[in-house]
Amino acid sequence: MQVFKTRESIYNHLQDLKKQQKTIGFVPTMGALHEGHRTLLQKSYAENDITVCSIFVNPLQFNNTEDLDKYPRTIETDMAFIDSCCDILFYPDYSEIYPDTPNETFEFGNLETNLEGAFRPGHFYGVAVVVHRLFNIVNPDKAYFGLKDFQQLQIIKSLVEQKNHAIEIIPCEIIRESDGLAMSSRNKRLLDSERKLAPIIYQTLKQAADILKNKSVEESKMFVKNTFEKHKEFSLEYFEWVEPNSFEITNVQKPLTVGLIAIWLGKVRLIDNIIVTQ
Repeated sequence: MQVFKTRESIYNHLQDLKKQQKTIGFVPTMGALHEGHRTLLQKSYAENDITVCSIFVNPLQFNNTEDLDKYPRTIETDMAFIDSCCDILFYPDYSEIYPDTPNETFEFGNLETNLEGAFRPGHFYGVAVVVHRLFNIVNPDKAYFGLKDFQQLQIIKSLVEQKNHAIEIIPCEIIRESDGLAMSSRNKRLLDSERKLAPIIYQTLKQAADILKNKSVEESKMFVKNTFEKHKEFSLEYFEWVEPNSFEITNVQKPLTVGLIAIWLGKVRLIDNIIVTQ
């Protein structure tokens, strides 16, 4: 695996590969890599001539400085973890991504104001800026994103359309621990007692989905609310059903409906989702 630290060096190297008709797959990350990330890389590795991974903890997408400070930096472990399924690692300093003050503009509508957008103001602008800049540096043919960050995935799809990136966005299934907890870098911050409770999140989502198929949206939402009120270790931030394309919060089940949750377990904020089809 080759490692590049400057945007100029990786850009020039990848341009040379493109002249050789090599296809490039890209997985942008913030490090603290886990099996979910590796699954994205393995899919890219199987589908492209060259797979690029970036590791950059992006300050612009953190609306909570404490969260940024606590984000794990594990570059040596990360490099060893992905060596077998990644050809090129881009590991830039802040000045390589932000040599100037960001002034990009985007129009995300409901995607930027509902749910994560409402609870984390500025978060998706930060995501869009860094991904847009990384896309301009790497110029991949395909880019791979996990469905766990469902709202973020819709943001990326919109970004590609708005900025005319010639990139195919590949959504990838949520990778879960054996007990159902969605893999996340934040899971490492859970206390042992909290980690034992964490599978309740996905269990509750599955039950809410079953209720939705037979009853109303409100009944399924009330079930989720009541479940977490019984477990005082949790603090529910939101649970909503949305129509995935418009990202409008819905009160009726549509042919495709996505249930999204954000919840605090102790001092750790976790997200997850479930897709329901009629």
